[in-house]
Amino acid sequence: MRAYCPMINRVMVVLAATVVAGRPAQAQSPLPALPDSAGWGVHVLAIARAPGGAVWVGTYGQGMFRLDPGSDTWINIRQDTSEKSISWDFIHAIAFGPRGQVWYGTIGNGWGVSLDGGATWRNWTYDDLGPEWQYVAPSGIVTRGDTTWVGTADGIQVTTDDGRRWIALVDSTGPASAGPADTALVVLGNEYVRRIATNRRGLVVSTMGGRYRYQITPTGEWTSHTLTFAPFPPLAGLVMNGYLVSGTQCGFRMVRDTLPCLSGQMDASGTMNPARDSLPLRTTWFRRPIALDHNPFIDQTYRYGSTMGGNFQEHQGVEFNNPDGTPVRAIGAGTVVYAGPAERGALTVAIRHDSVVVANGQRYRIYSTYYHNSELQVSEGQRVSRGQTIAAVGNTGRATNDHLHLEIHAAPTDSVNAIVDSLERFPAYTTNPELWIDPIPGTGVIAGQVLDGDGQPVPQARIYGIVKHDPPETPFSFAETYGDLANPHPLYRENFAVSDVPAGHYILGTEIYGQLVYREVTVYEGMLSWVVFRP
Repeated sequence: MRAYCPMINRVMVVLAATVVAGRPAQAQSPLPALPDSAGWGVHVLAIARAPGGAVWVGTYGQGMFRLDPGSDTWINIRQDTSEKSISWDFIHAIAFGPRGQVWYGTIGNGWGVSLDGGATWRNWTYDDLGPEWQYVAPSGIVTRGDTTWVGTADGIQVTTDDGRRWIALVDSTGPASAGPADTALVVLGNEYVRRIATNRRGLVVSTMGGRYRYQITPTGEWTSHTLTFAPFPPLAGLVMNGYLVSGTQCGFRMVRDTLPCLSGQMDASGTMNPARDSLPLRTTWFRRPIALDHNPFIDQTYRYGSTMGGNFQEHQGVEFNNPDGTPVRAIGAGTVVYAGPAERGALTVAIRHDSVVVANGQRYRIYSTYYHNSELQVSEGQRVSRGQTIAAVGNTGRATNDHLHLEIHAAPTDSVNAIVDSLERFPAYTTNPELWIDPIPGTGVIAGQVLDGDGQPVPQARIYGIVKHDPPETPFSFAETYGDLANPHPLYRENFAVSDVPAGHYILGTEIYGQLVYREVTVYEGMLSWVVFRP
């Protein structure tokens, strides 16, 4: 499904530092602005101050920035700056050791350390980690003395010698590989780590299963204590000159500022117009394939039809990141038409549903397919009911972490080969699952079109301004329009769609061949807000 399956913070979006339409300007951030070649603001995921006073910043897609004491110029560190540079430009964890070590963690490509202030890096990526351990949790690296903990979606890696040797802390289910560690200890109640911190009493960990404090005894044994509450430092926040500065989708903002990022960029010439009224959702007949007591949220970095900003091939489905063994459930009733290995050996289930859609005189059969499972619990020809367990989450096939890849097909054919083909990476009839599955309670859907002056769809355009908090370990930065492989929903004919958007008012913006276009959108629970961008 993807060569790397990338995984932010609870973002505060705020008014840009300008006067717009009579609105007062906000207070300037005490930090200089980050270089912004695109003009939409740099999405800041992590901010940390080194013991020597330098400020380090992790971003979504633009690597790291360092501001040395007394300087007002940021130094950019990216994955392509040198042979021994960082492994990935999506950084949401930064920490420092007692001898000048600089650690960083990424969304989907491991972590690394520099022992020379950022000039060169030692990275742990797929070759060292194997098919797991790629997702570092937000602010998921902490240090105390010579010990460094790296919290990931597959457990915790611990080192006391800057990564020469590692110990893996895992749960009883997995992971299948200890990654770089030569020792794995079954300590965690759940391997999916969401936050990590230290205090005077030990290591505090928030996982998908709860919050715990872990301590090591004088005899070298680990003990765990369940916590009803565990305070964590704020994500992407830093006190500067007495002010708390937050990292947001559009750069640095004072925490007290709460207006949307794009408010300060609106073109007063009138290119911002309201979207049409919200509509009832037409075909959200299906439930989520992952129960609400696990991780039911869609990975926000690699949505249907997107490329994660040009880093991957266009995506033919959506991802649900969950630990190995998590039950996978049928999204609706139907008949299993495929159960077995598919593309690159991924254990796969395909279901032909009882639902049918008719659009413009064409009849479409609806299928769902479930990839990367660790085991299958149904067989071909079997009838399944809505919500029935059909498989267990895994990482078989083309995957670099434990997750479910879900596709929904609207096909004018009954040919199973058109839905699942071991030699075809992008089946012909996929559509956006976010338009078929009920949104999370309290949220709605934004969908629509980005068109050029001739009314033609604009491929891989970015839509900024949507704010989504969950899940924080896979940050939302921007939506993308579909490329030439993705297909619109038969009834909507959209070229982008994002579900699970919290109800509220948004200002969205995109660029259409050099022209900036803005729209105002109100999202209502359980409804679809339709937006069309044209120059």
